[in-house]
Amino acid sequence: MEWFTSLATTDKAIKAALIIHGVALVGTVLLALDQWRSECETKPPQPKPQYITQDTEDALKLTTLDTLLCHYNHAIRETAVKIVCDRAVNDKDTLDQLLWGITRPNYDERMKNLRALAVITDPRESIILHGVTNDRLTITQDSLDKLHTWKAYAALVRSLELSLDPDQEVLDSDDWDEYPLRDMTEKLCLMFISQLVNTFDCEKLVKAKFVEKWLSKQNWGNTEDERQQNFSAYLRSKTNRLAEIMNCIRRSPAGREALQKCGLFPYSDVEDSEPDNDDTHLVERFGVLFPETLDVNSLDANHPTRVLLRSFQTTQTGEDQRDRNQRHREAMVLNDGSHPVTSDDIIQRDPASPA
Repeated sequence: MEWFTSLATTDKAIKAALIIHGVALVGTVLLALDQWRSECETKPPQPKPQYITQDTEDALKLTTLDTLLCHYNHAIRETAVKIVCDRAVNDKDTLDQLLWGITRPNYDERMKNLRALAVITDPRESIILHGVTNDRLTITQDSLDKLHTWKAYAALVRSLELSLDPDQEVLDSDDWDEYPLRDMTEKLCLMFISQLVNTFDCEKLVKAKFVEKWLSKQNWGNTEDERQQNFSAYLRSKTNRLAEIMNCIRRSPAGREALQKCGLFPYSDVEDSEPDNDDTHLVERFGVLFPETLDVNSLDANHPTRVLLRSFQTTQTGEDQRDRNQRHREAMVLNDGSHPVTSDDIIQRDPASPA
């Protein structure tokens, strides 16, 4: 009986051990299957940043950039172009080499360097693929700062000087614009100069003798009067880049002086004329206020009488200007509503007619 009780106890212990080992085995298998499933699961890639840091750009070697320039992906190729152009425009030796190249007498060499200079200052994919075929480029501000130097202005003027056309026709026609027919080297140089003077000023351009070396050598005519008339008509009727540069130079005192020395701008122009300072005429007009023996020419510039005369002159000039502006504003519009208003429907008062 005792033997049977001992056997039953042993049998229960074996069953309990088997159950425990079975549960442990099943748990181990389930855990292993879960880990295997996790390892085999395909996870979506984590989003990567869509920008390239400056450190990454600087770390790229030239061989790597050369490979990226030929990549089939347009975005990668465009990024590589921008990196190459940024390196070139910020490298002083490269920029100096290109500026030296645009002053070479050989036309092909000069054109090649001008195209390269245009590419690195406006690194667009269309320029790389199709070449620079026009002057409608927009130079970045950083590139303009690099080109706003005496060396760059002198190189551009020299390149223009080498592009002069000895058989150019007289610029005396208001009906058509010769600018699109100019040589590409001239248009590229004028493109650079136009954006530079519009962003900064024309002082360095004038000091580089742009007026003396190129502008005055354009075929404005034979006589001085003809040259001045054609120059004035060109400013009035044209809207190209050359006219923009000429207007900027004309508004500058140094530029206007250079134009006058070259015979393109009259010394007696209205803009340069000084206001009437004839104090004697004012003394005669307001003689009741001053003694008959007054000699205005012998008075000091700060004398109260001269100060009073200047105040009279300023008042008179202001009234005359207001009267002229009023006459210029007066106009009559004749239109019965059957067609849009045009310039032919507007009748203005003749400025020469009395008020």
